[in-house]
Amino acid sequence: MHHTAIRVRGYHLDVFQHVNNARYLEFLEEARWSYFEDTGLTPLFLDVGLGMAVVNININYRRGAVLNDDLVVRTRFESVQQRNAVLAQEIVLKGSDTVVADAKIVFVAVDQKAGRAVAFDGALKAKLDELVAAV
Repeated sequence: MHHTAIRVRGYHLDVFQHVNNARYLEFLEEARWSYFEDTGLTPLFLDVGLGMAVVNININYRRGAVLNDDLVVRTRFESVQQRNAVLAQEIVLKGSDTVVADAKIVFVAVDQKAGRAVAFDGALKAKLDELVAAV
């Protein structure tokens, strides 16, 4: 499981002084990029002309986060199919198991030239399978 630290800043807050729901999507995206970079997935996509496209996000908001909260986004692969993969992400208060939000993200690999989703194969598929098994 991969961990990404995020501190809640003033610009994350809405008029009610808690993190706006849309910001959680940004926290999750930041953690996914960090995870992909740290595991070596990013070059496996880019080197073969693929991009990543989110096709579904299901997010549950469990507790509000406020200014200066230290959060940790836990990211892991849950499953990999032939044409899509599911990431499980959980945002918790640092140093606790208090869940702020959790999400399931489904993404596909997109051929950048053709502009369409393609199957995972080769070194990319092997790496994705390795990451699922590492959980």
